[in-house]
This record gives sequence, C-alpha cells and structure tokens, in this order.
Amino acid sequence: MPAKNHDLHGNVPDTCPVALVLIDLINDLEFDGGDKLVRPALRAAEAIAALKEKARRRGIPVIYANDNFGRWRSDFRQTVTHCLEDGVRGRPLVELLKPEPEDYFVLKTKHSAFYATTLDLLLQYLKAKRLVLTGISADMCVLLTAADAFLRDYEICVPRDCTASISAAENRKALQYIERVFHADTRESKTLDLAKLRRR
Repeated sequence: MPAKNHDLHGNVPDTCPVALVLIDLINDLEFDGGDKLVRPALRAAEAIAALKEKARRRGIPVIYANDNFGRWRSDFRQTVTHCLEDGVRGRPLVELLKPEPEDYFVLKTKHSAFYATTLDLLLQYLKAKRLVLTGISADMCVLLTAADAFLRDYEICVPRDCTASISAAENRKALQYIERVFHADTRESKTLDLAKLRRR
C-alpha cells in the first residue's frame, strides 16, 4: 500500500476487499471471428449485467479493463461512443454493459489487464484482496489476467457464465485451467455470494 497518499489524491474514494473486473467488454467485435463471438458474448453480458447490479448494491467497485484496439489516440469514452454509435456488431453488448459514472476503467495495452496498466495500483488503493474476473475471451485475456492476479496473490473468482470465447470448447478448457492452476472459484454468478466475499 502506498505510504503517502491513502486515497490516490482523492480520486479513489472506495475501499472494498473485493472488486468486479470487466475485461474487454466495451468491444465492437469487428475482427476476424468476431461474428462467432456475438452470441456467446451477449449471453455472458446478460449474466455480467446482473452481477454488476448486485455488486453496485453491495458497494463493490466495478473496473472496466479494456483494450484500446489499436486506437492509441482514443480514450475509454471514445471507445464506448464508437461501439454505441458506429453500427458495429458489438453494439448490443455495450448497450447491456454501458459504464456508469461511478465505475473505474483502465486501458489495456496487451492481453493481461495488469500488464503496463494502472490496475494493480488502483486495486492497492481500493484495498482489494479478491477479484471477480469476467469478460472476453476466457482463453486469452481473462486467462492471462487471472494468471497475473494469481502471481500477485489475489483470490480469484471467474464465474463460468460471465465469460465467452469464439470456441465454446476452448472457453471450457480455459476455465478448467484457471480453476485447476490458479485455484479460482468458477461457479456460476447466480451462486456467487458477493456479500460473503465482501465480509471475508
């Protein structure tokens, strides 16, 4: 924990032992194979939206960890606007998961949400010890974020219904790996007790 600035100069008012992380869900899906991801991503988004609402009611911070998709001059809000207004196939996904003013965000430069981002520092200021990881895709960005979280000694939950990949089989294999190697809880989101995670 940083010694001098307990609240990141007033910019991080929340403290909570658990945080909900949404990985690459502000996404236009305009890439090779993106058409195959639309349906599973929307199913996951419905579960994530319900989980996000439960988190909000319990005072659990929500963090969007999002790729810039090569748009190095853009910011997160521009990415949201692009997905909502430019007729992209990911629009229904973003409509379900549009960020709220109280949500946090970090821009990813690579696959892991920790690599060369402010995520770890933000989590330190939030005093988070447990992470609920959701997003796309389970066999790449969620997997590598879970690996980095594990290496940093965070407890990890990856609700299986809150992830998607182009291949359903690869999604299942990724979740099995995350559970076996990183000791993650991969139960479905509806059985995840956020209040208990917050109290622990």
